[in-house]
Amino acid sequence: MNGALAGLVILALGDSHMTHMISPLHEALEEQGAIVHSYGMCGAMAEDWLTKATSQCNAERHDKSGPVVNYQTQPTWLLTDLLQRNQPNLVVIELGDNMAGYGTLPQLPRDFINQQVREILTPIKARNLPCVWIGPPWGGDTNAYHKSDARVRELSQLLAQSVAPCSYIDTTTFARPGEWSTFDGEHLTATSYRKWSLDIANALVRLKGTLHVAEVR
Repeated sequence: MNGALAGLVILALGDSHMTHMISPLHEALEEQGAIVHSYGMCGAMAEDWLTKATSQCNAERHDKSGPVVNYQTQPTWLLTDLLQRNQPNLVVIELGDNMAGYGTLPQLPRDFINQQVREILTPIKARNLPCVWIGPPWGGDTNAYHKSDARVRELSQLLAQSVAPCSYIDTTTFARPGEWSTFDGEHLTATSYRKWSLDIANALVRLKGTLHVAEVR
């Protein structure tokens, strides 16, 4: 298959942002030649990918098949199962907003976030898989989420320092605060999600040569 990401089998996972991007991001990566398996769980933090629990909604999509979206309480997926099932040679993680304590904690819970990052990366490092962590986009300081620009900036800076050996994509560089519209202060509009998805795909194209990806067998 032709494309800048040809040869990649990508396992992409994330929170409600990934659920909303289950089509635009999946398709943007496929258009670059990758084989993609995408999973999104609403409200997910890193720990939710490591122990069986429930999520309020989820979405998944595999290769050329259409998306499957569930808006009812569902069992969570386990990262170890997904790694075994899909055999990726690159893992893409989109997580952060649900760990930031927007509007509920006076300060960013740095130790908690660092612990969450270490735990979710453990099975990835054990398999010596390259990975890319996608940082949060700008939002809006609404009554629903209180996602302030200052907290987003601080969260993104912390993740940039914490997610090694994953490469980090700082998506606050893709747009100015407020440039991408949201419908509730945290979740983007469909147009904004398409822009974010294309920017993520382009960033992965630029990173590919640094990821030391094993060839697909």
